Order: sequence, then structure tokens, then C-alpha cells
Amino acid sequence: MEETMSYRSKQEYLKTQRGRYRRAKRAAKSAILDEGCALFGLHRKSLIRALGRGSGSPRRRGAKPRYGPPLAGPLKTIWLKANQPCSKRLKALLPLWLPYYESRYGPLDPASREGLLAMSPATMDRLLAPIRARRRKGLSATQSARQLAGLIPIRTRFEEVDGPGFFEADTVAHCGASLAGAFVWSLTFTDIWSGWTENRAVWNRSSREILERIRDIERGLPFDVEGFDCDNGSEFLNHSLYRYFRDRASPVEFTRSRPYRKNDNAHVEQKQWTHVRQLLGYARMENRRLVVLINDLYRREYRALQNFFLPCMKLISKSRQGSRLRRHHDKPRTPCERLLESPKVPEEGKAQLRREFEDLDPFALREAIERKLRNIFRLVREQNQPAEKPLRAA
Repeated sequence: MEETMSYRSKQEYLKTQRGRYRRAKRAAKSAILDEGCALFGLHRKSLIRALGRGSGSPRRRGAKPRYGPPLAGPLKTIWLKANQPCSKRLKALLPLWLPYYESRYGPLDPASREGLLAMSPATMDRLLAPIRARRRKGLSATQSARQLAGLIPIRTRFEEVDGPGFFEADTVAHCGASLAGAFVWSLTFTDIWSGWTENRAVWNRSSREILERIRDIERGLPFDVEGFDCDNGSEFLNHSLYRYFRDRASPVEFTRSRPYRKNDNAHVEQKQWTHVRQLLGYARMENRRLVVLINDLYRREYRALQNFFLPCMKLISKSRQGSRLRRHHDKPRTPCERLLESPKVPEEGKAQLRREFEDLDPFALREAIERKLRNIFRLVREQNQPAEKPLRAA
């Protein structure tokens, strides 16, 4: 009978015997098991599991989930408004963002608030896994400028930097799938020690506009620029920028990275993704009016959100364990918090930071960013619409 009984017949037999097995006494259960083992040739324990299984889905083993849908909603909202940070940075920014969240969306009950603050980064990753976006890559547009290569030294390490003032700079091309023609570029200016980052938009990456944007950035910094490091692109390696940093009362240390070694500028390269691509994506922007709109966004809301409300982590050291390289980071803190703790930032600079922070709300900043982005991408869509062909005369 074991060889001729089909799978469906076995399932029907188990279904009819399941209720009888559960109601039976010990001796009757043993007889049912003997009969089933003889029919199917199964191990006794396998048959016990088959007869004890319910008709619905199996019961989940282990403790009940602690973090369910009530916590996933606030966590997702804050994560999206904070530009989708990694879970370690998200955990660090939650205490800073929660008061603003509750003032805007209503207070959380004490259990939910406590659960959000106690949630581990790994749990946050599990809750946010279904909505995480995939990263894509853009085109490289660095053009070498050899005329100043001998005057500007190469720098690959920054271990001696112990305070703010040493910057890395780079540009991002908003060219879509082609580098041909003129289009908008983004300049990224990142302080190595604190992570303070400024962005500006320029048209066609001209050296004159790059210099104007760097002057504009310097005027708004709460500390002085002491060092400037860039790649080998012609927008940076030119005589105008070289004289700008050299011909001043306290000359700025001007260095460059090795050609084709992006990791020499690791600090600013990372910001290219978090501060530019996550905001503006990979669309081609060939309308010159976009420069004004993007700079208005960069100078105001986006600068405030990134530097006052989004923590970043600093690499402290590396250690190798066998074939595995382990990186050790410090506690996530916002660039503003790092600057307020630094003895090298003057008191008037710290007072300026405190005044700016008092008037800010991260959710209001995010709403203003999204409103301005809608205007920017409306213009992008208009530029990409094909021109209508004129009607032919009959």
C-alpha cells in the first residue's frame, strides 16, 4: 500500500487522522502511529510532526516581535526625511529628530517612543529593507591639467588633521548619459575633520565660476580655510585658484591627489553620493536657469539639513584580522556638534552656529527642499520634451 498510495491520498489520510490523533488517549495514539508507520514507512517522529501540524500556517517560534508596524511608520518617515541614512547614523539622529516629529505628527505614546530610541541599528535595517533604493553610478568627467602639476604637491593621507579647516573639493556632472555639450555641475566642498559640507552649482565647470563659488562658500564658514585638496581636474588646477590660495596673509596649503586614485579624496567622494546624487539623481540638466534654482536650494535648506541635523561617522583606525579588514568609527555626530566641541573654532563662529540652529526645524527644511526640487525637476522635464514639428502646408 506504501508504493501505490499517491501524495494526495497521503495528505487526505493525514487530514482525517489528525483530529482523531489529537483527541485520542495515549494508547490509541500509539496505535494510530503504528498504523501510519506501516502505511507510509515514515519514522515515528516524522509522523508525530505530520499529525500534530495544524491546517493553518505554522506557529512562529521564539519571542513575540518587539518592534511592529506602530514603530515602522515613524521610523520610515524620519529615515526618508533625513535622506535615507545608514542605520548607525539613523540611530544617532533619532533623539534629535523625535521632538520635531512629535510636534508635527502628534506625540507618540511612551512605549513607542522608548522602543524607537532603544531599537538597534540591525533592527532598523530589517524594518527598512523593503523600501531601500539601489545605488547607480555616473560618468567620470575629470580632465587632467598638467601645467600646474609640478607646483602643487600630492597628498594622500590626513592623519595630522586635528581640527576644522582642511577641505577636499570635487565636482559632479549632471550630464545624464552623455558628456557632450554644456550642462550643470555641482561643486562639493567637504571639511575633513568635521564633515561640514557645502555645495554649489556651476555652469559648464568654468574655472571663473568655480573660484566665485569657493569665495561664496568661504564667506559663510564659521572657521577659516587652512588646507585645500582636490583631484587633477582643470577646474581646480589653474593659475586663478592657485593665486587665490597663495596670495593672502595666511596662505592656504594647496594639494592634489594622485591621478586615477579616487580613494585619495575619500571624504568628498562619499559626499558626492549623499549630498548630490541622492538629491538630484542622474538626470541631464542643460538649462542654465537651473543653476540659480539649485544654488538657492544648496545655500539655504540643504546646507542647514545636512550640517545641523544629519550625523556622520569618522574613521578612527583600521585593523586586520586574518583576511578581514575591520574599520573602527567614532560615535555618529552632526558636523555642527563637532564644530561646537572643537577648541579651534572661534567663539564668534560657535555663536553663529547656535543662532542658526535655534531657528531650524528639520521637517520644515525637508518640506522646503521637496518644494524646490519639484520646481527644479519641472524645468528638467520641460527641457527634455521634444520640440513639436511644424505642420506642413496642404
